[in-house]
Amino acid sequence: MKAQTIDVKQATGRILCCTIFRAGGKKLLAKGHLISEEDARMLETEGMNEVWVTELEDGEVGEDDAVMQVASEIGCGTLEIRLAAGGRANLFATEASCVLVDDELLKQINCTVSMAIATAPNFSYARAGTRVATVKSAPFAVAQPELEAVISIVKERGPILQARPIRGPAVAVLYTDPANGERARQLFENIMRQRLERLGAAASFVLSAVEEEGSVARSLQHLLRARPTVVLIASTTAPAGPEDVVGRAMIRAGCQVERFLAPVEPGNLFMLSYKDDIPVMSAPGCFRSAKPNVVDLMLPPMLARYRVSGWEVACLGHGGLLA
Repeated sequence: MKAQTIDVKQATGRILCCTIFRAGGKKLLAKGHLISEEDARMLETEGMNEVWVTELEDGEVGEDDAVMQVASEIGCGTLEIRLAAGGRANLFATEASCVLVDDELLKQINCTVSMAIATAPNFSYARAGTRVATVKSAPFAVAQPELEAVISIVKERGPILQARPIRGPAVAVLYTDPANGERARQLFENIMRQRLERLGAAASFVLSAVEEEGSVARSLQHLLRARPTVVLIASTTAPAGPEDVVGRAMIRAGCQVERFLAPVEPGNLFMLSYKDDIPVMSAPGCFRSAKPNVVDLMLPPMLARYRVSGWEVACLGHGGLLA
């Protein structure tokens, strides 16, 4: 990139090296702005005779073109790309979505000298119109080989970010209590409704059961026959492991336990199982609290019909101290 001071009359088509302010302090043109004929006339009117500009050299790509090329490669799903000032491209969710991020690939790209990419956290919920990522280039221009290297890495390893849409989720809820399932429903239902509403969802199928293995298993089987997006078990008791009532009932209902214990506080006693592709989640105590906990971390990907693995639950430890 070549920088030089030139006559304003020759500035059309050049890129500003620095922001230009009026004498009173008002900004006229921002650094990185491509000067038009109208801009040049305006600067003359303001009494400016010279401006400091840059010019692309062979083998360089302008910052706006560079960030748009990278932004078009790093994401997939329900996304829209918008160019912003200063060599920046922003990615927005076009509908309610769960944001999935390959953090290892993101770290690798951010080790390059030409690009900086920031994203929303993995598994986070994004409403339509929410910015979920931004791409910023080095000022003014990027060397063509560096740009090609970034794009090559992304093409080889897949997108960094996916906005996975949440469309018409059907949530099933099973309330359980050792004495009376309706007691659990009375304790949890209001908070459950609030939590689901924040994600644009609602309970489509609801049952209550006495917390006894056979009763819980039969209720689970009944809910699973409805093919919900996810089943939530709101229990008033805290399990010691998959060998306790709820875990045994999951297995009896045909589920495979994927993970017990989450490195998340609140929410350590989280238990996840699957019946075919339907996740069944238990998180005792978390359903009665409106404060952020493991349920809020896990619901967005499940509502987006993404299969969360035990390994991904284990990876929640970094940032898992919520309160």
